[in-house]
Amino acid sequence: MVSTLRIPRLVVAAPSSGSGKTTVATGLMAAFTGRGLTVSPHKAGPDYIDPGYHALATGRPGRNLDAYLCGTELLGPLFAHGAAGADLAVVEGVMGLYDGAAGQGELASTAQLAKALRAPVVLVVDGSSQSRSVAALVHGFASWDPEVRIGGVILNKVGSDRHEELLREALDEAGVDVLGVLRRTPQAATPSRHLGLVPVAEREPDAVAAVAAMAEQVRAGCDLDALWALARSAPPLTGAPWDPAGALAGSGTPPPSGPRPVVAVAGGAAFTFSYAEHAELLTAAGAEVVPFDPLRDEHLPESTGALVIGGGFPEVYAPELSANAALRAEVAALAAAGAPVAAECAGLLYLARELDGAPMCGVLDASARMTERLTLGYRDAVAVGDSVLAPAGTRVSGHEFHRTRLAPGAGTAPAWGVGRPGPPRTEGFVQGGVHASYLHVHWAALPTAAARLVARAVRPGAPV
Repeated sequence: MVSTLRIPRLVVAAPSSGSGKTTVATGLMAAFTGRGLTVSPHKAGPDYIDPGYHALATGRPGRNLDAYLCGTELLGPLFAHGAAGADLAVVEGVMGLYDGAAGQGELASTAQLAKALRAPVVLVVDGSSQSRSVAALVHGFASWDPEVRIGGVILNKVGSDRHEELLREALDEAGVDVLGVLRRTPQAATPSRHLGLVPVAEREPDAVAAVAAMAEQVRAGCDLDALWALARSAPPLTGAPWDPAGALAGSGTPPPSGPRPVVAVAGGAAFTFSYAEHAELLTAAGAEVVPFDPLRDEHLPESTGALVIGGGFPEVYAPELSANAALRAEVAALAAAGAPVAAECAGLLYLARELDGAPMCGVLDASARMTERLTLGYRDAVAVGDSVLAPAGTRVSGHEFHRTRLAPGAGTAPAWGVGRPGPPRTEGFVQGGVHASYLHVHWAALPTAAARLVARAVRPGAPV
């Protein structure tokens, strides 16, 4: 059903990474939430970490909008689904405003997303090493694509009153509104490591304090009334919101009859990477979704009939994961019994024989270790054979993001044939009901994955 969505919205972008998008976007979300607004948080691209801070700031799930993983046709519907019931939506961009999938034009860029959402852009500019040149920089970004509307600038890392005065004079001369000025301060700094920011789940309550500091910076330095007015200037959006039940309607796999099967979903500090839509699809497909923490829980949830283990940082917690031998044994037994197990990246490492010498679940005959090399980027892939997630020949768009290397044993069946970049290669494992791979796939673009997994799940009371 086509509907009209009238929701104030802003896209927070920057000329480049490192300009302060996360601080500003998260601070805006928290500041407007503190004003009593219901704020819908969104993140451009495949990033899993920033949405955790967004969720902490707003009390709502952080949701990703990625044209490469989901297709441009789903950007509006997924946004409308996530923003339902909200007073304001704030979208944090990715990289620089016009940066996207390498060699693919504007695909998966913040600019493309802003145009799809018809949303005004707030450009966060690092002013630390410039004065009058800021006007030329902003003019270039504002004039590059006339369909992208730069509604104003927030200046970040400003050193002094005089520095602020020079920057404001230059932008006033260029006819650009300054919506905020943030001074250099370490208060809202968030620690990073080999794959970006440390996730929220690993640093509470410090993460709570960091978000509060971001909100205070934004309240003190930004004109929230002007930003609210800019957000309200966004025109209505038309189209049907994405709906998990509707997405599954054409899957060809009816919901299971009888008791709802329990699908256990790994979480906690070691497994923080997930898309909110995955759990929604599993629920719509007829499952009872139950989270568990492999660092703390010695047993799988009662009556577990299927298992989903997403991405995260098992390498940081390898000794603790290894020490939980009781849970590792239950995971191995569930997989050996043929129950469906879907594992991505961190989940793949957890199912391996060992990770950096620490014993893991041993479901897969493979050994994993950390390396210095970062594997990062979008991928096009095709299912090599039938699996619990997809029939042979299914084409998907995915993303890789890791610093580990896997040495597989002999005689294993691959999950995907992967292209872009470089020559085609095979990757991952399909073994019984197990599908394990480095490739992150957004199930909104592959809803049949949830339907197939739930259809194969062991029902409560049935022998495993």
